Amino acid sequence: MPAERRIDAATLEAANVGSQRSAVQDALAKMRAQHRLPDAIGHRLVFGGLHHTKPERVDRALMEDLERLCAIDPVHMPAALATMRAAQEAVPEAAAVACFDSAFHCDMPEVAHRYPLPSSIDPAIRRYGYHGLSYEYVVATLGLRGRAIIAHLGNGASMAATRDGRPVDTTMGFTPLGGMMMGTRPGDLDPGVLVYLLRNVAYTPAMLSKLLHEESGLRGVSGSTADMRELLLQAPHDTMAQAAIDLFVYDAAKQLGGLVAVLGGVETLVFTGGIGEHAWQIRKSICDMCAYLGVVVDPVRNEQHAAVISQEDSRVVVRVVKTDESLMIARHVVAMLGDTSS
Repeated sequence: MPAERRIDAATLEAANVGSQRSAVQDALAKMRAQHRLPDAIGHRLVFGGLHHTKPERVDRALMEDLERLCAIDPVHMPAALATMRAAQEAVPEAAAVACFDSAFHCDMPEVAHRYPLPSSIDPAIRRYGYHGLSYEYVVATLGLRGRAIIAHLGNGASMAATRDGRPVDTTMGFTPLGGMMMGTRPGDLDPGVLVYLLRNVAYTPAMLSKLLHEESGLRGVSGSTADMRELLLQAPHDTMAQAAIDLFVYDAAKQLGGLVAVLGGVETLVFTGGIGEHAWQIRKSICDMCAYLGVVVDPVRNEQHAAVISQEDSRVVVRVVKTDESLMIARHVVAMLGDTSS
């Protein structure tokens, strides 16, 4: 009888690259305390670029290529690569697999990838899309068929349109800054805003990066926090908190409408991510703005975070799914390395 296979997930969050090593060491120390060490490690990479469109075994050539991608995503990639190096140093015998958040969207139609820029511009400047591991998990869990929109709403937020489980379009673009309003990121902006800040307000590229990654979105509009839970508590007596919520809902509904147009209609709407799974008020507000689509939400089911929150007479089935990107990574690792149990 095959030995039991155990899958452990350790989410390593660190404020800087240097702290990744200690985060890896802490995770491995907990495993050693239980007399276990991993046979394989799966790594989440936000960005895979043009060429990394499926899970890959980690080797020197891959690491060198990923180093070059840090210029496009300097926020996420350096820390991810530091984690990979720390894990390799700590457990060199463990196989390593890189899983890319952008990979899910690689099969979108070319028109969904392109920006209206001259062809002479670097071809790597295109719409990639992110949160792909979450979307992949939702599609697999629900066995999504027909026309569906998945709303991954959290501190980072995006939506994806799928047809029979295949990607059609998504809200994020070249980087995870694009698309809809997020916790600390603005989503889509008129590029003229950035030109104006550079020319007339003496912003440097570093200042712009901080503004766009850390100081905008819910935090920027509210002036206080990026946490939707806190904003919902503050809103009754804080007009700026309410303004942040209103803009988030407005932008979400607007982005959703664009994806409906691309699909030519929608039959299933799925909420996932921290806000999507837990903030019933936000789900209600977004769905209320989508009443023109025939969306009818059952208030009791919605407040109870039921798996299906739409009423029977709703023309669109509205679901809530707890995403599990770590499990999706583990599945990729097992599929790539095969069953080595004995």
